[in-house]
Amino acid sequence: MEQVKTLVIGAGAVGLAVARELAQDDPDLVLVDKEPSFGRHTSSRNSEVIHAGHYYQPGSLKARLCAEGNSLLYNFLESNALPHKKTGKIIVATNEAEISVLNKYMELGTINGVPDMRMMSKAETQALEPRVKCVAGLHLPSTGIFDTHAFMQCLEQQAEKLGAFVVYGMEVTQIQKQADRYLVSFTNGDVFECEQVLNCAGLWADQVAQMAGIDLQSSSLKQHWCKGEYYKSTKIKDIKHLIYPVADPAGIFLGIHLTLNLNGEVRFGPNAFYVDRIDYQFEDKYLEDFHVSVNRYLDVPLVDLEPDDTGIRAKLQGPEDGFRDFYIQEESSHGLCGLVNLIGIESPGLTASLAIARHVAALLKLKRD
Repeated sequence: MEQVKTLVIGAGAVGLAVARELAQDDPDLVLVDKEPSFGRHTSSRNSEVIHAGHYYQPGSLKARLCAEGNSLLYNFLESNALPHKKTGKIIVATNEAEISVLNKYMELGTINGVPDMRMMSKAETQALEPRVKCVAGLHLPSTGIFDTHAFMQCLEQQAEKLGAFVVYGMEVTQIQKQADRYLVSFTNGDVFECEQVLNCAGLWADQVAQMAGIDLQSSSLKQHWCKGEYYKSTKIKDIKHLIYPVADPAGIFLGIHLTLNLNGEVRFGPNAFYVDRIDYQFEDKYLEDFHVSVNRYLDVPLVDLEPDDTGIRAKLQGPEDGFRDFYIQEESSHGLCGLVNLIGIESPGLTASLAIARHVAALLKLKRD
């Protein structure tokens, strides 16, 4: 039996950030993941966007940690010379009714501390992006893009340099609470005895929480898997900013938007539909819907859209639900002292990852004090 003070489960961007943050004061830490390397799911199958924080309800963890995480992430990328670009984002209103939505984003962003936003007329928007079709725009210069793989690799290296151990191919099968310790069992037969368990298991975070004794139904913590697909175009060469429509009114996703990679190549997506299994196969049956959505704000011929990639995010918000915040909780109130669950960490979780790690460290410090 392996004895360790702190066990972090899940080596996506959030788990890596948590391990790095905690290892600064606690080198007796092990980070495990069931996959053969880090970030094999949501953290590497996304738009690679650094979000500003204007979509989220003031006072929510999503609002606070996104705004804080935006600044922390840029500082981290710059200080470690990691590839990124502050492209800025333009959210476009394609009809008069959508201008009120832009005004709402402006209001939320101001409350949440998003810097340098400005409303733009059609002429001002098209001066920045001549191809865009709109009646108005909202410019958010603090939005950007980055290399998520390089980011996660750097987090892993820094955590290990601080003394943490990172072990792959370790899938959790059981978590038992015994007095002030946890016994965590794995498919390979290993058992870890630890004081603290940080559940950063992403798509499977609710299942890990259930293993530890959390009643998902009574706590409303069952995650819903939501799949998104991306198309790319090699024909569009002259876009400088990320271009977003107004978001889905139900809050399920941010709309089929245009993003850029660090080479300036254009990508559209994701769409959003709930699924009951993890399957990254591409389904081109949504191509026409993509084409219609994109052409609301940019003229792109159907033949110029090529299938690119898919991703799946874990949401606490089900198909019929309203807004759900991140669930980040030290579980002493459930009799599980030393267990911290991070559930429903969808967008803006990647942007917020460093801020989430600080928040988790603060929760554990509060428990100790």
